[in-house]
Amino acid sequence: MSDTYRTQDGDMVDEICWLYYGRTAGTVERVLAANKGLADAGPILPAGLLITLPTIADQEAQPAPVAKPWD
Repeated sequence: MSDTYRTQDGDMVDEICWLYYGRTAGTVERVLAANKGLADAGPILPAGLLITLPTIADQEAQPAPVAKPWD
């Protein structure tokens, strides 16, 4: 199940993801993938765009662990 969000003037995808999902890692990419052409609108979105906010399971949104050479 996905939700939708209608942008207000000055919204940014990462800000929307932070407010909706509580994080940006992994969510910005999924939102952009679910909304073809959204990235073409630029970093600051115009008002009135309808954005699909896909359901993202917690484990999907977490970035892969990074191996550190000193660990």
